[in-house]
Amino acid sequence: ERREERERERERGRETEIQKEEELRGILRASEVEREREREGERERERERERERERERETERERVSGTTRHLAGLWRPVT
Repeated sequence: ERREERERERERGRETEIQKEEELRGILRASEVEREREREGERERERERERERERERETERERVSGTTRHLAGLWRPVT
């Protein structure tokens, strides 16, 4: 009878360990999902910063191009 009781205790201990491991795995998965979500958010912010830099470069190209056209219109050959 004591042997059976010890066996039942051992079995309950194993079940408790398995349950704890499953809970930890769940926590780790949730944590990894959250980290991936944060990484994706950072990637999206970086893409937006790059789009903004490209808009600024385009604005500068247009400004330079307009200035060049304006100066070209003012140029007259020396006679």
